[in-house]
Formats: sequence, C-alpha cells, structure tokens
Amino acid sequence: MGTAVEVISRSFSTLLLEQADFAQGTSSRSTKLIHGGVRYLQQGNISLVLEALRERGLLFHNAPHLVRHQAFIVPNYGWWEGPFYGMGMRLYDVLAGKLGLEASKRLSREDTLKKMPTLEPEGLRGGVIYYDGQFDDARLAITLANTAANLGACVLNYVKVSSILKEGDLVCGVIAKDQETGREFEIKGKAVINATGIFVDSIRKMDIPESEDLISPSQGVHIVIDKSFLPGDSAIMVPHTDDGRVLFAVPWHDRVIIGTTDTELDESWLEPKPFSHEVEFLLSHAAKYLTKNPTKNDILSVFAGIRPLIRSDTSHETSSLSRDHHITISASGLVTIAGGKWTTYRKMGEDVVGKAVAVAGLDERPSRTEHLNLFGWSADSKGNEPFSVFGSKAKDIKQMIKSYPELDQMIHSNLPYRHIEILWAVRHEMARTVEDVLARRTRALILDAKASMEIAPKVATIMAKELTKNETWEKEQILNYLTLAENYLP
Repeated sequence: MGTAVEVISRSFSTLLLEQADFAQGTSSRSTKLIHGGVRYLQQGNISLVLEALRERGLLFHNAPHLVRHQAFIVPNYGWWEGPFYGMGMRLYDVLAGKLGLEASKRLSREDTLKKMPTLEPEGLRGGVIYYDGQFDDARLAITLANTAANLGACVLNYVKVSSILKEGDLVCGVIAKDQETGREFEIKGKAVINATGIFVDSIRKMDIPESEDLISPSQGVHIVIDKSFLPGDSAIMVPHTDDGRVLFAVPWHDRVIIGTTDTELDESWLEPKPFSHEVEFLLSHAAKYLTKNPTKNDILSVFAGIRPLIRSDTSHETSSLSRDHHITISASGLVTIAGGKWTTYRKMGEDVVGKAVAVAGLDERPSRTEHLNLFGWSADSKGNEPFSVFGSKAKDIKQMIKSYPELDQMIHSNLPYRHIEILWAVRHEMARTVEDVLARRTRALILDAKASMEIAPKVATIMAKELTKNETWEKEQILNYLTLAENYLP
C-alpha cells in the first residue's frame, strides 16, 4: 500500500494487485502500535529506532484521524529496573527529537497503581511511563488504498498474480487472475515491484525458480480480553519475557489486546492459526502482572499474524531477527522489498520506488509522501463521532444515514459499529465479502469473535442487496465466515 501511494504521488501510472483482501494476511494482525521499537533499542539497532520514531512523528501529522498517543507503563519489580528503564526511555525521547511525543518519567509505586489499579502490587517498586503511537492497522491499510485510488491509481483486491511476464530475459509485466470471475489478464509495466510481505519468496520464484528464500516467517499471536482486566488509559509494556520478546497489554476499542508470541514457522499462509501453547504463554504472562488473572473463558478473540522477517545465517531465534527492510533487484529486473514493519511503511515505499524508477529508466521525481495528508485527513475530530476513524468522511456517512435511517442502529450490543458502516464498506472501501466487513472494515472479528458470528447473516443480507447477489451467495458467505471465525475462538 505504501509503495502504491508513493508511486502514484510521483505521478507514475500505478496498478496494485492484491491476491485476497487488503491487509488480510499480515497487516491487519499487528499489536496496533506505531512505535520506534523499545526492543530494537535494547538490541542496539539505533538506526531502525531513529527511522521508526521519525516515521511515527510524520504519521501523526499525515493521519491524525487514525493515529493517537498511547501511554505505556513499564512496571518495576527489581531495584535496578527503575533507573535502568528510566534511562532507556529518556534515550528513546531524545532519539525522537522534535517529532517526539510527551516526555517519559519515573513513577512512584502509588502513582503506578493509581494509573493501573489492577497491576500486581506484590513486589512493585514503581514504574516508568513513556508514550508511543496507537492505530487501527486494517483501517490504515484501507485508508492507504483509498489514498492511492483518490490520486489516480488502480487498486484491486482479489486479483492474484499467477506468473511473471518477460521480454527476452527482462521482466515486463505479470499475468493475473480475477479470483471472483476466473478471468485472466496480461498486464505490461515498466517496473514490477514485489511488495508482498510473507509471500515475497513465492513471487521471486516465479521470476527465478532457484531463488533462495529471503524470508524467515515468524508467527505472533494476540489475545483480546475485556477492558475490566486493565481499566484506565495506560498500557503495560514488559521489556523481557521468557522467550526474549517484549510483551504488551494495550487498551484498544474498549478491549485489551495482549501480545505477542514469536514462533518460528516453516512456511507462510494467508490465514494463520494460533497454537494452544502460544495462548497459554500469553495467559500465564498476563497472570504475572494482573491481579485479575484471565483464563481461556475470558478470551473474546485470539488472532495470529506472520512476520516477514529477513532470514539470517547467524541467528536461529526469530525474536532476534532484524525488522529492517531489505530491497533486492533480480537479474531480470524484478524489484523486491522484504521485511520492515508497519511504522516504517512510508519510508519502505519511498526507498523501493527510488530503486524501481532507476531500474525502469523512468524520470527521477522527488517523493511527496513525507507530508502527504492521507485519505480522510481531519485535524479536528470534533463532530466526527461515532465515525471518527473515517476522518473527514464521517460527515458523508452521517449524510448517508438520512437516506437509510433503518441502518442507523448498532450491529450488536457487544460491538461498536452501526449497520450503515456495512453499506459504506461496500460502496466506498472495496469490501467484497462478509469477512472483509467483519474482519477488516470493522474489527468485529477480533473484538468479539462470537458476537461477529451472530451478526454475519445480517451483514450478508445487506451486502447481497448492494452487490446484487442471490440467496446462494448469502448462504455461502455466512458459512465461509462462520468457518473462519471458529479459529478466532479460544
């Protein structure tokens, strides 16, 4: 998405092809943080932290309707933790420079418990509070798609690339298949950029079958529980767990997300499933830091995502692999960008487009994305509620309600969405399936999987009417969604 926005903002003809739905495989399954990366600071990767903190600051300006400040507290139980993490967070603030947020500071035991009344008090000495960014990952992905389309790009979901086209030994385009109709297209282009995350190696092998893998996939799992386990506005950050990862417990959409794990995988797939030991790991670690210990019965949803980590010859632990991005250009001219993280998506796009322009022999044109307002940009969210994530488009949704007053009702008592958002998703956000709406246009699936299953038939009915689909389509959509959502139940 970042690459597409980068290309079209430089006024090059742009086509983005997505094999399934936007952000489906990985980019809707993050910890919902726009952050510099405290763990990368621990690893000594100062350059990545600097880059990420700068991009974090830019995104606050470019998408204020989607990114907000989030307070994090590092609880201190050892005598050395207060001064140690206090110094680390002050360095974090310094690295952010003029794009920094609020200053970090040490907290007394009393102040820590005041901000986090359900934090385990036994042995607690105090805490360190610092600030990072929080966002809705799938919403940002859809916003980027709309940004690219609004600038003139052709952005298509459910169109899968099946092979690479070549003239002689040089890449000149792709063959792609419409997943809904089965129709195939032969598409020519001056440059072909492989920005497919966990699937970059499969595309590279279309170009050169004997290509060595770039990616070492790693699965991260999150559990979602009720807000009562962590009331208040602050998140918990545990700098070091048993597997060497940072653990977060973050308030999000009136729920709490706890994650993440790091499980090495042999292969990548579009719909990863959590392993039971990953869920147990998260529950046991949450119990160490919360007075009210969550159990499997308390989990509203559990979701898994796969990180596209760059393979290393020296490290066998995926938790220590780099989150830097890596660009390769094959002998035939296929440009691939691999690795990276959500926070640095814009810089990734800028870097890879610079390489692609050179490979294709196109005119050098400066990047415009550093201060590009994203679709729906809104400096003032006043009056946008309850549709604030849509930014300036909130008023259009409210206008639509006047035409469809029957859709101005909640889709479920346990979910913060209205029926009108289903219609909006189909008309203005390229939603094609019930899953698109419940998993990514809204976040119903990961806020409460069971509740989302209950509303699936109503969603299918609204979508079928708008897309002029028949009853058979409705039934298939409901069945497909219920089968998928089962994997999000603990």
